[in-house]
Parts: sequence; C-alpha cells; structure tokens
Amino acid sequence: MKSSLLLGVKRDIITPRLDANLFGYRLDVISDSVNDDLTATAFYFKQENKEALLVTLDLCIIANGFKDTLTSKIEERFGISKSCCIIHATHTHSGPTIGGMYGWGDPNVEYMEEILYPNVLSAIEGAISSARAVSMAIASGDSLIGINRREITPENEIKLGQNPWGPFNPKMTILSFKDESGEPVANLIHYGAHATAAGSSTEISRDWPGVMVDILEAETGAITAFINGPEGDVGPRLVNGKTTGARKISYAMRHGAVAGQDAVRVYKSMGVYHTPRLSVYTGEVNIPLDRRIPLDVATEAYEEFRGETVNHRGQMEHYYRTVIESYRNGYEEIDSIPFTQTIIRLGDVAIVSFPYELFSEIGLRIDRASEIPHVLSLSNANGGYGYFATESELCRGGYEIKMHTTRHIQPYVPDADWYLVTGTLENLKHT
Repeated sequence: MKSSLLLGVKRDIITPRLDANLFGYRLDVISDSVNDDLTATAFYFKQENKEALLVTLDLCIIANGFKDTLTSKIEERFGISKSCCIIHATHTHSGPTIGGMYGWGDPNVEYMEEILYPNVLSAIEGAISSARAVSMAIASGDSLIGINRREITPENEIKLGQNPWGPFNPKMTILSFKDESGEPVANLIHYGAHATAAGSSTEISRDWPGVMVDILEAETGAITAFINGPEGDVGPRLVNGKTTGARKISYAMRHGAVAGQDAVRVYKSMGVYHTPRLSVYTGEVNIPLDRRIPLDVATEAYEEFRGETVNHRGQMEHYYRTVIESYRNGYEEIDSIPFTQTIIRLGDVAIVSFPYELFSEIGLRIDRASEIPHVLSLSNANGGYGYFATESELCRGGYEIKMHTTRHIQPYVPDADWYLVTGTLENLKHT
C-alpha cells in the first residue's frame, strides 16, 4: 500500500525597505515604491522517513553564501538535511541585491539579516506545521509568453531583443495538490523566461510571474508559486519587440495577465490526482575546464576595461585582472569544477536544481533524453554561477557568452553543456 504524501505550504512577505538597489541592471536603479510584495513560498514534502523542502523566492539570484547560510539555519532549526533542500529564485530584476556579483553591487546585508532570513524561516516553519495528506495531478501545455532573446542584427551581432527562430521551450507545466477532502492546497507553475518585463523600473515587483501566480491562485483558491526553468537565453515576448520593458511596470502587468490566462487554460486540462512516490537525491556534476587564456592576451584585453567597475564591463575588468594576478601568485590549473545538484522526485515529476541561468536548449535536451515524463529543470537554484551556454552559441558571442566564458579563471571547455546534460541524466537515474 502506497504511503500518504504530506505537503505543507506557507508564504511570507520578503519585501525590502525602500531606497534599496534593485538587482539586475545598474547600480543607480533604486527602489522608490512597491508595486507588489515579494514573497517566499515554502513547500515541505514528507513521506514515511523521507522529506524534502522547496523554497521559491521572488529574488533575482541565489547567492552561494546566502544558500549556504540559509540551509545551515534550516538544518539546525528544523532538522532537514541540506541535501534535501532546493532554494530557488524566480529571477525578478525588480528585487533587492543579495548576490554580490562583481559589478552588480554589494549584498544588502541589513535586508538579509532583518527581513530575508527570518521571514523565509517563518514560511518554512509554517509549511512544516501545516503538512497534510495530499494527492497530485500534472498538466502541461504550450505558452508563447517567452521567446529567445539573442536577436541577431543585420551586422551579424547579438543584442538583447527577440529572436523568433532561436531555441526556447514553450511548455508550461503545472503541479496541483489537493487534500483528502478534494480541497485545493497548492499549485506550482514551471516555465522558463527572464522576469524582466518591467525593465529597470524603480518599483519593487515580482514582475510578470507575480501577476500570473495571482490569477491562477484566484482561480483555484490555492497558494500558488512560480519556479523558473531554463531562462538564460529566453525573455518575455513583449509587445515592444524586446524582452525588457521601457522602465514601466505596466509591461509586467500586461504580460503577466496573458501568462495568467495561459496558466488557467493549462490548469483546466489537469490530469488524474494520485499519490506520488517521494524521493530525494543529491549528487555532483563535474564540468571540465579549459586552460587559462595566455598572460599576454589577458594583459592586452585588460586595457580595454581598465577602471570599469559596473555590470558586465566591470565583470570583464575583474576577470582579466584576476587572470593576470593568477600568473603572478602561482595559481595551479585544475581539470574541472563540480557543483552539487539536488533532485526532488514526485512520481513522474523530477524537480532539478541548477545554480546557473541555463540556456533553453539544455533543458530541452534533458527532457528528451530522460525516461522521466516531466523533468522540471530550475535555473538559479541552490547557487548563482551565472549563465551556462550551449556550444553552438559560443561562436556568436554576446552578453550571455561573455558572462559564461569569464565566470572562472579557467573557462569551461567548449562542450561543457554536454557534460552538464550527461551528468544530470546520470543523477536522474538515482531518483
């Protein structure tokens, strides 16, 4: 006889105070109002002696230090192993800075200590205390709210725009949970696209996913949360022909309304509710590294970015400077760099953490190769190592490629995406 699956869900507000830097664009984008509150939503799963925790936060990225501190607090306070936790960011660019990425501002430590940590822990506590037996159903359908954002100009250059023939996954998947009396308990919406419809607006917001969540929540009467899939090269398909709004929150509100309609349509095709088997697996994926660029190449390139401190030009300055310093301080090259991957399996569904902004094709390849019917790959989950591109896009360059190739002193090997896909597929076999 199959054991009951227990689920507890709780949401708490994590909106920062005003006058804080909003992460994702420039250092001078300072919040002056709140359009809609940012939230932390905790999903606590338990079946027999197995338990798992999924926390989705309306933030841009999950900084590695933040994830380590939060999961340590979770383990100490609730006894839930770090290896059973996925901490995920929806990737809104209208939330506070906690990342500490060079060029994008220092982490807002006051916000983290006074609001973020305590309110996330409060949501988790409420989820654990409210756990009850549930059944689950799954529905998937296509939505065109996203589009590949690596637009190719007539000059054969890449800019952030809309590329209608570029890879992107239109599939929206919704998990619905009901209790033993048939009452809706919670929904999870999975889709892959940047939450950048508001552009560099100074209003705090969950961006378009927030509107979508609110619409499905009102339709179903159940707490609803968004988990963002491979969004590294995908943005919202906005009416202005771009994937960022013109600093107007109205773009996010309008786009979210369309996404909400799609979510309701998908939800209404929900399949049969059943009790899935819960399992959790944590393993490593090793990504091979190439050799450093030569010292003379780094020295020459550094001159273009000397003195830069902001955004991707600041990142370039930091990268070339760090490479130069590595030749002076006796750095020894390594063969690969690992990351830890956690998978929460619920029957036919696998929720998989990636500490990257995955290119959409990577998720599509995992979907096709895996025997599991629904693999929900999460970007910005359990860490923040930046963009992870596909080999086929390296030759074209562009913003995401620059960030992908300069994340570490040694760049990833050109076919790093193959190692990421195969490593993930191997981990999926253990669930």
